[in-house]
Amino acid sequence: MLTLFSSQSEPYCDRLSRRGFLRAGALGMGALTLPQLLALKARGAVSKKAKAKSVIMICLGGGPSQIDMYDMKPDAPSDYRGEFIPIKTNLPGLDICELMPRQARLADKFSIVRSVQWIEPDHQRAEVFTGFPTKFNRPSFGSIVSRMHQTAADSKLPKFVSLSAEYNEEIQRFESPGYAGSAHRAFTPSRRGLENFTLPREISLDRLAGRRDLLRSLDGIRRDIDARGEFDGIDSFNAKALDMITSPQVRDAFDLSKESPELLARYGRKGANFEYNRNPAGWDFEAFVRARRLAEAGVPYISMQVGLWDHHGGDAQGSIFNGYRTLLPLYDQSISALIEDLYSRGLDKEVAVVVWGEFGRTPKVNAGGGRDHWPQAGFAMFVGGGLQMGQVVGATDKLASHPTTKAYSPQSVLATLYHVLGIDPGTNLPDHNGRPMYLLDEREPVVELL
Repeated sequence: MLTLFSSQSEPYCDRLSRRGFLRAGALGMGALTLPQLLALKARGAVSKKAKAKSVIMICLGGGPSQIDMYDMKPDAPSDYRGEFIPIKTNLPGLDICELMPRQARLADKFSIVRSVQWIEPDHQRAEVFTGFPTKFNRPSFGSIVSRMHQTAADSKLPKFVSLSAEYNEEIQRFESPGYAGSAHRAFTPSRRGLENFTLPREISLDRLAGRRDLLRSLDGIRRDIDARGEFDGIDSFNAKALDMITSPQVRDAFDLSKESPELLARYGRKGANFEYNRNPAGWDFEAFVRARRLAEAGVPYISMQVGLWDHHGGDAQGSIFNGYRTLLPLYDQSISALIEDLYSRGLDKEVAVVVWGEFGRTPKVNAGGGRDHWPQAGFAMFVGGGLQMGQVVGATDKLASHPTTKAYSPQSVLATLYHVLGIDPGTNLPDHNGRPMYLLDEREPVVELL
């Protein structure tokens, strides 16, 4: 039995609850129900040779502050520049927050785009996961990758893994496949559910094969009475589910016990118990390690969300600066370990990483010591993927409030990732009404990175 579940929740300032919910696939009594979680076949054209085989998207949900991290303005008035001091990096022209010294030593191995602009001013995150505002109801980037990306025919791995959607209803909503097809829904493994990638003792491989034969017979009956062809893909989905249960390739990709204690400590592990490694900042170092393992194994797209970055301040929450004194060192350690790990394994050309959120923060500190939502300016960090590293792309005004150079949209960020994976963002995909829809309307990538 493969059981996927979690009970975590994640509140933001909009007071909407991101409560966990049950996502399960049951193998037994002739029924295997993983079609909505797994995608087997890639459909659609690939535009050119891919630069990389995998993308890791790291969402800093809540909205990270550009002016307190990568676009500091030390000459601005005190109620804008905040409490932190910029430090030099090994990349001339890039100073970053004093709480990120590990990244300062690795700045030549990543690039920062300082001129990203969003449309929506709230926590919808549709632009992060689809490139479009919520009202357009577009398929997620991951589902498009699942449909379009060409992988080895014998791969038993899912093409789209979301390490956060299982416990976050909003992420699950914006990572939905839409008209890309339910076959391309994200696989969302929970930590405890990963223990069930093995067969129960009472079910042998022979018995499993018998259940598969029975399932095929039942599917044949259902297909005979299906006038609309809705069951055409069930066999392939069930094959992927069976492959994941029986394949050591899949189990190994998720198994952190394969990593040394020393490496896990570099990412942030403090002890063997997972709960000991969580904290009020909502940090999860394991997601970084697991994302690297999945990318190294060949999963084309892995998404994750880490931290609680919504710092409006006030008596209940405290200032953004107090919050960042806890959060930024955790982030600095985990992201730096991931960067070093990719380079040391020779994966910097094969794996691309993007780090961003759904907007930036207001340049001026509010009366409660926090910063509010600010889609007018923010950042995106890129690592690897055959892109040009060691760059600062774009600039903002003296208060980090608006770009003074070309503004890049979320679609530009995703166009860059499509480019890395060899997928043409000008490809047409029919929506539910049969209308041809481009993957992106704004298809120019961040040209400085190419």
